[in-house]
Amino acid sequence: MEEEAFAAMLVECRGVVERFVYAKTPSKPDGEDVLQEVWLAAYRNRHSLREAEKGKAWLLAIAANRCRDFYRKRAARLEIPYEDMTERMPAQSRYGVTVGECVREALGGLGTQDRQILALFYLLGKRQDEMAGLLHIPVGTVKSRLHTAKKRFRETYPYPPRRRGMIDMIKLPKQMPDVQITASDLPPFAVKWEEMMGWFIVPRLGETCEWAMYDFPQKEITETFALKVTGRAMVHGVEGVEVVSVERSLRKAAARGDEMADGTERTFIAQLTDTHCRILAETHVGNGVKRMATFLDSDAFCANWGFGADNCGNETTVCAKGLICDNGNGLTAPITETGVMDVVGRFTVQVGGKCFDTVRVVDLGAYNAGVMSETYIDSNGRTVLWRRFNHNDWKREYYGKRWGDALPGNETVMVNGEKYVHWYSCLTDYVL
Repeated sequence: MEEEAFAAMLVECRGVVERFVYAKTPSKPDGEDVLQEVWLAAYRNRHSLREAEKGKAWLLAIAANRCRDFYRKRAARLEIPYEDMTERMPAQSRYGVTVGECVREALGGLGTQDRQILALFYLLGKRQDEMAGLLHIPVGTVKSRLHTAKKRFRETYPYPPRRRGMIDMIKLPKQMPDVQITASDLPPFAVKWEEMMGWFIVPRLGETCEWAMYDFPQKEITETFALKVTGRAMVHGVEGVEVVSVERSLRKAAARGDEMADGTERTFIAQLTDTHCRILAETHVGNGVKRMATFLDSDAFCANWGFGADNCGNETTVCAKGLICDNGNGLTAPITETGVMDVVGRFTVQVGGKCFDTVRVVDLGAYNAGVMSETYIDSNGRTVLWRRFNHNDWKREYYGKRWGDALPGNETVMVNGEKYVHWYSCLTDYVL
């Protein structure tokens, strides 16, 4: 391939290759080291690439090989101690100590031969023919040993596979309880917030969450969501957990005269690390076709499900940075293409008869252009209340009127001198 065409291909594919490598390595410095090797290998072998349209797959193959090399260097000996078996691509330490201990305990109950073959297959990413060469045994024996090792691990691992019907009908009230939000004189606290952005569930084994949307000013329930982490999952060699969401539209159900109508099921693969929480893949059925999108598919995935530069995810440690200020008459914030998010004040939120000490996280256009949201989070890192506000002209050409005219009795907030109108709120079973 000519130098000019090769350079153009690298520019076009750079983002997807970086996302792939950063997802498969434990830290950004490790990823940067691997990327240097990827670009160097690609340049040295550029003449082997004949067709520019195959450049993306070619680069990803190089990146996958360099990531395997990275982990091979970490496991220099064939006999890998089982303590190292919990090392994943990338590191998943935010699954929690309990899960790590369960994995280690399950592996500890296996024999050396089982631990070895699981390490070659899962940790080092070896193909079965490669494993046969390393172990000097037939491929058929590799298949048999791997099948047996998987079976023995499943028998000792405490988390069962997902079963249909695990998510029950949601039980949130049809009418939103009374909510009072009172500003506190105390300074806002820093908090570890590990929930999936906008979905209110922590992507960790054993977690469940139910939540609902309430339209204003009627305060009536309109949509319900029941989520459960159903097991471990992997996409493009990156490990996370599967989160199943059963979603019901009460409006559609009422129109059909069937309050218990079956809900729509959506599946996420989500990943929680020491510093970020992000979505790796999303699957749903649309027009009778099952559709899946992953973090490598296109920039469109990042626009719909991503967050942060190259879908690094949302930071799990949140604290006041002074980016958004509340002057008493409204909010002031810097104008950026990517939006801004910040902790703005400390509040007591009373839901029904329960009081919660919270900080308010304001998202101004960071997740959705023309939208401002408030998330009230307690010291446990759980959402107590979520509220959405639309810019007065948000999608005016679609809805046919300004939001202030459509919802004249709803609360408004001024942001940089412009009106935002409250549309709906969300509550989770955490506050009930």
